[in-house]
Amino acid sequence: MRVIAGQLRGSVIRAPATGVVRPTYDRVRESVFSIIEPFLDGAAVLDLFAGSGSLGIESLSRGSNRATFIEMDRRVLSVVRENVERLGLAEQCRLIGGDALAVLERAVPGGPFDIAFVDPPYSSGLAPRALELLAAERHLADEAIVVVERASSDTLPAVVGRLGLFRSKKYGSTAVDFYETRA
Repeated sequence: MRVIAGQLRGSVIRAPATGVVRPTYDRVRESVFSIIEPFLDGAAVLDLFAGSGSLGIESLSRGSNRATFIEMDRRVLSVVRENVERLGLAEQCRLIGGDALAVLERAVPGGPFDIAFVDPPYSSGLAPRALELLAAERHLADEAIVVVERASSDTLPAVVGRLGLFRSKKYGSTAVDFYETRA
């Protein structure tokens, strides 16, 4: 897998060899970033259920200032650490090991976030709870965007607290929902 655009375009992002990580397809990543590109400059990014860290790394390549990665599996988190160090991004990144939902129960270092990526295991039921916890005012900036990747057979509510769905796209068995904070 490679960084699609920005300063690090073409750089390799290694995926963990654990078999539990489902990296976001390049086609899906490219589409997601074409939608959120105007919001990346200087953004603080949260990459929940980080996996390879490709979403946070792509954000940094395209102009975000900092990224916080949350991943429960220590082996997977070590691959994210290797990726950000190899790409020279370590000073812009914070890596947090632990259950993403438990971490969201308290204030997350590096917040409030302008963009949050939520990419839990498909059909795990974790995305709705993650949205509820993100909707808490302490996690998101006033004009934040939350991007949720899910199985296209799953559904999420159109409104979760102060988050409102503004766009949804399907890519075969994958769907991506885009939420924005609302007053």
